[in-house]
Amino acid sequence: MRKSVVAIVGRPNVGKSTIFNRLVGERISIVEDVPGVTRDRIYSSAEWLHTTFNLIDTGGIEIGDEPLLVQMRQQAEVAVDEADVIIFMVNGREGITGADEEVAKLLYKSNKPVVLAVNKVDNPDMRESVYEFYSLGFGEPFPISGTHGLGLGDLLDEVIKHFPDQEMEEADDDTIHFSLIGRPNVGKSSLVNALLNQERVIVSDIAGTTRDAVDTPFTKDDRDFVIIDTAGMRKRGKIYESTEKYSILRALKAIERSDVVLTLIDAETGIIEQDKKIAGYAHQAGKAVIIVVNKWDKIETTEKSMKEFEEKIRAHFQFLDYAPIVFLSAKTKKRTHTLLPKVLEASENHSKRVETSVLNDVIMDALAMNPAPTLKGQKLKVLYATQVAVKPPTFVVFVNDPELMHFSYERFLENRIREAFGFEGTPIKIFARRRA
Repeated sequence: MRKSVVAIVGRPNVGKSTIFNRLVGERISIVEDVPGVTRDRIYSSAEWLHTTFNLIDTGGIEIGDEPLLVQMRQQAEVAVDEADVIIFMVNGREGITGADEEVAKLLYKSNKPVVLAVNKVDNPDMRESVYEFYSLGFGEPFPISGTHGLGLGDLLDEVIKHFPDQEMEEADDDTIHFSLIGRPNVGKSSLVNALLNQERVIVSDIAGTTRDAVDTPFTKDDRDFVIIDTAGMRKRGKIYESTEKYSILRALKAIERSDVVLTLIDAETGIIEQDKKIAGYAHQAGKAVIIVVNKWDKIETTEKSMKEFEEKIRAHFQFLDYAPIVFLSAKTKKRTHTLLPKVLEASENHSKRVETSVLNDVIMDALAMNPAPTLKGQKLKVLYATQVAVKPPTFVVFVNDPELMHFSYERFLENRIREAFGFEGTPIKIFARRRA
């Protein structure tokens, strides 16, 4: 199911980052009483009335020709273009400024639903001051206080009214959706072309969902797939071309609709911090993951090259220790035939169910091999376990006291489960619960 996207937009120093942090429940954006502190767009997930959505914090829109001001304005324009609903934030203490009116002109052109939030209305005596903001032309202004958290409920009630229908994907349940994510120029589109041009691959004209990225349905060995290519980005001038930041929201949307996520690494340039950040989105979403090292043809290989590169990946991506690694060249198509079998295996493991009786045999054997630890004079007693969900596989272990389940012992049980049932390519979740 697609999440709606909400962008917080306004001139600098109206409190956008303070509101952003309150809505997502943690201090992500930098908050400082200096205009221009937030220069880039920041993304996170928020929830209101059991509805989750992606939230974007933008740098303030300022009018001017300085390079930094131009870049901040472009960042905000990208956020507006990606958003389903826009929160236009103004400062209730300062009234309408010329900069507010310039931002309003930008938002008129967007043809997106706009909810007007008047921030820094910290006490009831200030509420009458919000009426002047009707003149901006966006309907009722909502008085809020980022500092005290006042009025946010009414604001969010209005925001979610404008969300588009949260339709489910129409593809068959047996169709495997997989997306390609990674920083620019790692070869995502080249790999898509390489996969679709293989022998015995039938490219279908069935209409796919093209809201967020380029979706291509195809069939390989009687299995139906849909490739979600996050490189399929609408371009508008150079705004979309300067840096990898512009692809993050597209990647997040593609990940949500995927069963398996291929996180691409450029073998020629090596691993950088952005690679880990992008891969982390797929891990946090609980998706099956395959690490794909592309442009392997550009490397002067020796007998140890692949093993050494794999060791680097495992060192940098410790949170993806379950993900298989595939080395290939999309340009020459070398080893690309090894990828789809891994996608199929990861997808099957992602939706795999384990019988409760067999699972408990494995758990009891693990307890015999490594007895549960004692903490503060109390011994953990593992009573039984059961699988409660798939995508990703999720297990509940019933114990005498969940507080006694140390993360290291939980990790030990996870490793035993993986040894017994595979689960390569997919994260698994384990929760300790007290037996009722």
